[in-house]
Amino acid sequence: MNAVRAAVLLAAGRGTRLGALTRDFPKAMLEVGGTPILHRIIGGLAEAGVERVTVVTGHAAAILEDGTGDGSRWGLRIRYVRQTNLDGTARALALARRGLGRASFFAGWGDIVDDAANYRRVIEAAAETGASLAVNDVDDPYAGGAVYADEQSRVTRIVEKPQRGTSTTRWNNAGLSVLPPGIWKFVDALQPSPRGEYELPEAVAAFVAAGGRMRAVPIEGPWFDVGTPETLAGAREFSGG
Repeated sequence: MNAVRAAVLLAAGRGTRLGALTRDFPKAMLEVGGTPILHRIIGGLAEAGVERVTVVTGHAAAILEDGTGDGSRWGLRIRYVRQTNLDGTARALALARRGLGRASFFAGWGDIVDDAANYRRVIEAAAETGASLAVNDVDDPYAGGAVYADEQSRVTRIVEKPQRGTSTTRWNNAGLSVLPPGIWKFVDALQPSPRGEYELPEAVAAFVAAGGRMRAVPIEGPWFDVGTPETLAGAREFSGG
């Protein structure tokens, strides 16, 4: 299996739950540990051997693009595509499809804070199957995606936003993945969710349900999905500022 050289980071959302912090500012550029979240992620990808990153921007796009640049500071290349119609994460990913070629690629959200070593671990875990998914341990994955895996760490099922108390797994979709070219079949077949958006996790779940091979990779260290002032504060405390 070829090494993963390309990545897509989704950073178009408004971050409405963060209130005034993101009213006119991109969530992915909020600083954690003195560094914008997006830059922490790009640095981790560069250390893992990624050479090309496509960032999907939307809300306050110019601030993010100007503040991040062409990637030369990390020794890789960055290109930007803008999602002018915020119609879901699957549609955002599809905007980056050109240039990815026929190889597996890293896909992730631009507001995840974790240890940078996890990016290499997720990428290396995809060496055999071409697909991997980071998972983190939670009491109940009702707020995200419940991920079921067998004894060989093969993902067997993903249930998006399960009803509270119904999951028999503690694994939650942690928002870092390596996706194979075969994912596009499932992205293209998506129907709008109840909130009218095309959701990438639903495409990944369909890929697994159809027999796609994907390895589950437990996150090492603290993990934060920065979507509220509370999770931002937690990430900053973990990172020392």
